[in-house]
Amino acid sequence: MAKVRWTDQALEDLEAVCLFIDRDAPRYGELFADRAFAAVERLGDLPLSGRIVPEIGRKDIREIIFGKYRIIYRVLPDEVEILTVYHGARRLNSFKP
Repeated sequence: MAKVRWTDQALEDLEAVCLFIDRDAPRYGELFADRAFAAVERLGDLPLSGRIVPEIGRKDIREIIFGKYRIIYRVLPDEVEILTVYHGARRLNSFKP
């Protein structure tokens, strides 16, 4: 089983999303965060279960779709590193893993 680790960038991205959600629907930001953490936990057992990020095309950079968001992660030998939480409507061309 691989360890799932969130980078500082990914945690900041998640916090920004939650704050945005809270503006219109207080309490749902925290619920979104709880569900996002739960969604990535399966990656410890199934690190290759997400799809390869089409814009990057590397087997080690994958994503899971979570509502309107893309949770992008890197598969390492003993670890899954959550890199960013990205809105699906945004272009990914500026992202560098």
